[in-house]
Amino acid sequence: MGHAGLGRPAHPPLPSIDPPEPTMTLLIEESAASTQKKAHKVRGKVRLREHLMGWLFVGPFGIVFLALLIAPLAYALYLSLWQKKLIGGTNFVFLGNYVKAFTDPTFLSGVWFVVRFSLVAIPLQIVIALAMALIVDAVTSLFTRFSRLMIFLPYAIPTVIGAVMWGFLYSKSFGPLTDIFGLFGATAPDFFSKNLIFYGLINVVTWQWAGYYMIILYAALQGIDPSLYEAARMDGAGKWQIALRIKIPLIAPALLLILVFSLIGTLQFFNEPQILRYLAAGTIAPGFTPNMYAYQQAFALANFNYGSAISFALGGVVFVCVYAFLFFTRKRRSFL
Repeated sequence: MGHAGLGRPAHPPLPSIDPPEPTMTLLIEESAASTQKKAHKVRGKVRLREHLMGWLFVGPFGIVFLALLIAPLAYALYLSLWQKKLIGGTNFVFLGNYVKAFTDPTFLSGVWFVVRFSLVAIPLQIVIALAMALIVDAVTSLFTRFSRLMIFLPYAIPTVIGAVMWGFLYSKSFGPLTDIFGLFGATAPDFFSKNLIFYGLINVVTWQWAGYYMIILYAALQGIDPSLYEAARMDGAGKWQIALRIKIPLIAPALLLILVFSLIGTLQFFNEPQILRYLAAGTIAPGFTPNMYAYQQAFALANFNYGSAISFALGGVVFVCVYAFLFFTRKRRSFL
C-alpha cells in the first residue's frame, strides 16, 4: 500500500517548434528580391554610365568622320552616277561614267604609269629602308641618334616644300646641278625631260618616304629578343647570318605593312607631279596620273561627275591591287 501511490517521475514535455510564419517567409523573399533589383539597377546604371562615357569619347570623332569623310564620299558617289548635259542640267547614267573611265586612253595611260612607278619605286624604297634600319640597329654609338633623326628628317618636310626644293635642284636654268657638272666639263642630266622625269620622280618619292619606312623597321628590330642574337653567336653565326636568318624573318610583318603603305601611296601618286608640272612644262601633262586627271576634270573643267567617277575607279584599282597582293602573300606564307 505504501508503494501504491508512487510511480516513475514523468518527463517534462518537449517544447514545440512552430514552423515559420508565412509572413516572415514572404518578408525574407521580398527582401532578397529587393536586394537583387537594387543590385541589377546599380549594374545597369554602371553599364549605362560606361556606355555614355564611351560614346562621349567616340562621339566627336564620329561626327568629324561622318561629316568630313563619309558624307563627301557618299556625295561623290552620287555625282559619279550622273552626267552633265551640254545645255545644262544632269542626266542619270548609272555606270556610264565608269565605263567611260575604263575606256578613256588618258585614264588608262595614267594607271599604267603608276603601276610601272610602283614596280620600281616600292622595291627601291624597301631595300634602302631595310638597309638603313639594319645599319642603325647594328651600330651602337653616339652618332646613331643623330643619324636616325637625319634619315627621318625628309619625311618631316611637307611634300610641297620637298617637291619645290627638288624642282630647284633639277632646274637647268637656276639649279646647282648645271654648275656642278660644268666644273667637270659634263652636261647635267635634265630630269624634267620626258626620258628622265620618271627617274626624277622616283628619286623625290624615295628621298621622302624611305626614312619613314626605316623608322618602322627599326622599331620592329628593337622588339626582337636579344637572347636570340646571343644564341646565334654561340652557334657561330656572323653578323650577315644574324641579319639574314634572324632579323629579316622576324620583321616580316613590318615589311608587309610598309609594302601595303607604299603600294597605296604610289597608286595614288599626286602631290609631287602636280607641283613639278609647272617647272616641267610639256613633260607632265594634266592626265599624268589618275589623281591628276580627276583633279583636272573636277576643278579645271568643272566636270565633277566624271571626276568623281575617275576617283572611285582609281579606288577600285587600288583595292584590287592591295587585295591581290595580300591574298598571294597569305597564300605564300601558308605554303611555306
